[in-house]
Amino acid sequence: MNGALKWKLIAGFVLVFVAGAIAGAALGGFYARHLFFDGHRPGRVGDRMKERLRTELRLTPEQVAKVSPIVDKTAAQLREIRRDTGRRVHQIMTEAHKEIAVDLTDEQRQKLQQIEERHRRGRHRHGPYESAPESPSATP
Repeated sequence: MNGALKWKLIAGFVLVFVAGAIAGAALGGFYARHLFFDGHRPGRVGDRMKERLRTELRLTPEQVAKVSPIVDKTAAQLREIRRDTGRRVHQIMTEAHKEIAVDLTDEQRQKLQQIEERHRRGRHRHGPYESAPESPSATP
């Protein structure tokens, strides 16, 4: 085997390795996004519960029809609990910011308002707690 052929083989193996690494990273990223973000949408709780029950318990179509209203009711109750919890967390944080603002300088109050605004934008991007009240100004 001459030197040129040897280097071509090494380059070929390196290219195959790099292509495999890129493909693995892309597929891993898609899977991670699905696992961590798509799987935790509160609106899909009922669908996931029904599918899990159907497959793990091997429910018949008749059983699925009987179980579906119960799962739908449960999912609605869980959504309401999540909304209520979100509202309570928002109220507590708003009150804490009001109390904190008393001891801050004007510049610090302005930064606290920016933090609140950043949080508010992030919350709406990931799904608001529905009709959660907007936080009032942090100035006392």
